[in-house]
Amino acid sequence: MCYDNLQYTFIYVSLHTENNNSPKPGGQGDSRERDMKNFKKTMSEIMKAAWGYVRVQGMNMSEALRCAWCNYKVRTAMATRIVKFYFLKVDGSVREAYGTLKSDIVPATLDSGRKPNPSVQVYYDTEKDSWRCFKKANLLRMA
Repeated sequence: MCYDNLQYTFIYVSLHTENNNSPKPGGQGDSRERDMKNFKKTMSEIMKAAWGYVRVQGMNMSEALRCAWCNYKVRTAMATRIVKFYFLKVDGSVREAYGTLKSDIVPATLDSGRKPNPSVQVYYDTEKDSWRCFKKANLLRMA
C-alpha cells in the first residue's frame, strides 16, 4: 500500500515539474532548439563530407569520418585563431602549416570570379603571408 502511494506521488510530481519547465518563448527552450538545429546541421555536413571521401577517395567509413571531423575542427578553429595543422602534399611529403581565416588577420580580397572548389580548403598562411590551399582528404591532424 505504501509503495502505491509513493508511485502516485512520483507521477504527480513529475507531471507538475514537466509543466513548470516547459519551454517559453524567448526562454531556455529556444536556445535548446537552436542548439539542436546547429547540431543537426553540423552532423549533416560532416556525414556528407565523409560519404564524399568514401565515394571519391575510396576511403573506408572510419577513415572518412576521422578526416571529416578533423576538417570541421580545423575550419572552425581557423575562424577564430591561428591553427597549426599537418597535411599531405601532392608529392607525398608532410607539410606543417600555420593558417587562419580570422578576418582581423587576413588581408582584404577582391572577388576573382572563380567558382569555389568544395574538395579543397583555402586558408591564409601566416608564415608565407599568402593564400594557400590543401585537399581536404589529405588533412592529417591538427596540433
